[in-house]
Amino acid sequence: MSLEYIAQRRVIYADTDKMGIVYNGNYLSYFEIGRNELMRNLGLAYTDVEKSGLILPVIDAYVKYVRPSFYDDVLEIKARLNETLSAKIQFIYTISCNGVLIAEGYTNHVFANAETMKPVRPPKMYLELIEKHLGK
Repeated sequence: MSLEYIAQRRVIYADTDKMGIVYNGNYLSYFEIGRNELMRNLGLAYTDVEKSGLILPVIDAYVKYVRPSFYDDVLEIKARLNETLSAKIQFIYTISCNGVLIAEGYTNHVFANAETMKPVRPPKMYLELIEKHLGK
């Protein structure tokens, strides 16, 4: 099984700006949709991470805007988890509409203790899922 997932999201009117184009800041929300659905598909919902006393904050993000998208477009949000077994993990994204690339980018995250906010090693539940899906 792959460490990637494709989610779909129809652009709603509230996502657009005065010009009728998806507001640039919304692409980070679309990345979050892809990331959450990928993790859920792997068997680890973000709520499970939080219940274990950990958080997975974004430490940096990048978006390259290629083409605009508009109200009522159906976006395909492809999220891929880079194979990494350190405290830092990276998700890579492509967003397309009807096979045309709209935007691409990444977010970097770190596993951290929810109370101390200090980085920690990836939890066992995460490592086991990665190994399972990579066939190791």
